[in-house]
Amino acid sequence: MTLAQRITAAETAGFMLGRLAIVPDVSGALWLPEERTLVVADLHLEKGSAYAARGVMLPPYDSTATLAALAAVVLRLQPTRVIALGDSFHDRDAESRIAPQSLSALRLIQQGRDWLWITGNHDPAISRAMGGDSADSLTLAGVTLRHEPAPAETGPEIAGHLHPAAKVRMRGRAIRRRCFALSAKRCIMPAMGAYAGGLNLRDTAFRPLFRDGLSAHLIGDGRLFRIDSRLLLPD
Repeated sequence: MTLAQRITAAETAGFMLGRLAIVPDVSGALWLPEERTLVVADLHLEKGSAYAARGVMLPPYDSTATLAALAAVVLRLQPTRVIALGDSFHDRDAESRIAPQSLSALRLIQQGRDWLWITGNHDPAISRAMGGDSADSLTLAGVTLRHEPAPAETGPEIAGHLHPAAKVRMRGRAIRRRCFALSAKRCIMPAMGAYAGGLNLRDTAFRPLFRDGLSAHLIGDGRLFRIDSRLLLPD
């Protein structure tokens, strides 16, 4: 198999995860067409202000950028429901620090659609003041949606938490981008947060989750690339 055959533009028709149709989107969101549902993971709103409180002065624009990216994909796909898969807020105090304009932007995105916050390790409780409902997990068409992937899960699963990223050599240079990690029974989503990092798919944390292999769907410029797992590079 040639390099060109191993790195291909990902098909937009999507995949079946158990009985659930899923379509990875170039925004980093996951589209569930039959459910008219958009799934996002690891927004980490107010990460910049959390670091600033500890004396690490990052530009305080991450929530603005993250919500703008979320608003764009919501406008494009027009979901009837949005599910945020945990670590939507960077810490327990993020709700008290979020700027009024960011809160207004969130309200506009939520308007006219159902909204579910799945709790995460960074945000184990989310108040009603942030709109929508919250839950520890959700099951759709036999697929469990949760924040942290469960290695012992025997059914299909969609999760976040690990912020997968893929490193690969393309056109003679190494690039590293956020990606979806997919197998027949599991989808680990990339982080959407502007300041969220990425964990290389070659890291040992992914091994118990993908014992039978995986495919990486790398977020490129305007499209996704499906990467043969044999081409994935360590950091």
